[in-house]
Amino acid sequence: MSDAIAGALYVVATPIGNLEDLSPRAGRLLGEVDLVAAEDTRHTARLLRHLGVAAPMLSLHEHNEAARVERLDACLAAGESVALVSDAGTPLISDPGFVLVRALRERGRRIVPVPGPCALVAALSAAGLPTDRFVFQGFLPAKGGSRRGRLEGLAERDETLVFYESPHRIRDTLADLAAVLGERRVVLARELTKTFETFLEGSAEALLARLAEDPDQARGEFVVMVAGAPPREAGAAAAVEGDALLAALLAEGVGVKQAAGVAARTLGGAKKAWYARAQALKDGDC
Repeated sequence: MSDAIAGALYVVATPIGNLEDLSPRAGRLLGEVDLVAAEDTRHTARLLRHLGVAAPMLSLHEHNEAARVERLDACLAAGESVALVSDAGTPLISDPGFVLVRALRERGRRIVPVPGPCALVAALSAAGLPTDRFVFQGFLPAKGGSRRGRLEGLAERDETLVFYESPHRIRDTLADLAAVLGERRVVLARELTKTFETFLEGSAEALLARLAEDPDQARGEFVVMVAGAPPREAGAAAAVEGDALLAALLAEGVGVKQAAGVAARTLGGAKKAWYARAQALKDGDC
């Protein structure tokens, strides 16, 4: 007899690598529900075979999620139970599912979380960075300009910063972290719970050198964690130092925007504020 609740959508966390991390509850429910909505049915089929389960499946990914809402809502309305799974970890956390869950909640359907593996939580638990407050940004933009812009917008946040990154962009991301955030401590968690799980730490520049020495360290999926901004230096001394730096850069012919970027990376603070100060110095308004 099934214990799955009729008309409920179960949001089921699945392993991020080690199959032993699947909870007994999650394994049982995957064998009891009427339908499994999976990001990649081929990937999930391997998990179900491991469990000895032959549940009906329906694909649900970023390209068809909105179109699946009506069908899945009809299943729940008919009293069927559905499990939502992603390829790895907890659905909705940088994975499909938000559109569906929001739509079903708006219709009064029952949503039941089945917690378990989550890469960002697993990485933070072993990184040695502060975890009382953190900012999760998912995947940074793929294009360099947008990525640096996002990082500049986070530069003053004092919480631990957490990102996901793919192997083909990890070097570019580390280069941008070095350019925008300087010497802050960075921890890379790679291939979590898998055979070659690795934690690397150091400045972004040092980690880039490590990846150059050992290209194998650039393989796999990454959780990138960065120490939050240090306390800002207060008082007149900081202002004097900043003005001196900006004046020297402007005297060398560096543009206002570029000078502001250098000051923000070197001394901290908002690039916008440094831009205004540099412009005032250039215009002779100080």
